[in-house]
Amino acid sequence: MTDERLPKDISAAPLSESQKTIIDADRGLFSMAWGDLWDFRELVFFMVWRDVSARYKQTVLGIAWAVIQPVLTMIVFIFIFGRIARIPTGGVPYSLMAFAAIVPWTYFSQAVSRSGLGMVKEANLISKVYFPRIILPLATTITPLIDFVLAFLFLTGMLVWYQVAPNLAVVFLPLFIVMAIVAAFGFSLWLAALNVRYRDVQYLIPFFVQIGMFASPVAYMTSLVPEQWRLFYELNPMVAVIEGFRWCLLGTPAPSFEMVGMGLLTIAIVLPSGFFYFKATERTFADII
Repeated sequence: MTDERLPKDISAAPLSESQKTIIDADRGLFSMAWGDLWDFRELVFFMVWRDVSARYKQTVLGIAWAVIQPVLTMIVFIFIFGRIARIPTGGVPYSLMAFAAIVPWTYFSQAVSRSGLGMVKEANLISKVYFPRIILPLATTITPLIDFVLAFLFLTGMLVWYQVAPNLAVVFLPLFIVMAIVAAFGFSLWLAALNVRYRDVQYLIPFFVQIGMFASPVAYMTSLVPEQWRLFYELNPMVAVIEGFRWCLLGTPAPSFEMVGMGLLTIAIVLPSGFFYFKATERTFADII
């Protein structure tokens, strides 16, 4: 017996709003399904946790390496630049001056290095599963923050040991931390996308990081840079970040507005252009990776 209330062709029955799925075209290179990022937030947390666990798995000292590595770097700097070269520090103990710079620089270098290689490392995941590809450089930019926190706690202990109390400028420290994170993410977008297409980039990244450390005031103060080179030198956003850390924690001279402005200018160029290039090339990642 036929129910007269049903349409003869069931496929022609109208769909309710809850049954409709709208497939829409991408609206442009700068468009992004920000809701997808929120929907996949657990994937970001999983990737961060996985990377941290894998890095320190089956190590004797475990996560203590997050502190040991920057401390060993500081010891080398003390011997070479503090004892032999006798770099002036403006009355601040050289170990404090160096470690206050090593902490943010180590975060930046790790974030850039891992993000640049992260896309190729996740080739199987990219070619088989859909998720916003920008999650990969985002997760690898977040992961080194765990090491950063542990190294910063050690730096706090050094301040107590040397009886150095930060002044009111310490309230600006979060701004310089955010500046370092955004700078790292901007460079990571470029390097991650470029390394998918040009595998030579993976060999250039360690060189880029190594040169960047000496092009940043990690082992010395910015005041040692000749005046005629200062404007070009300050285009490196980590110059303002490092000098900002020293100002906030050690009471050294504050970074000038010009220094901070030049660093922000670089970020304002690198971050949007990196996002533009990443969006323009992400559709081909699964094909060529």
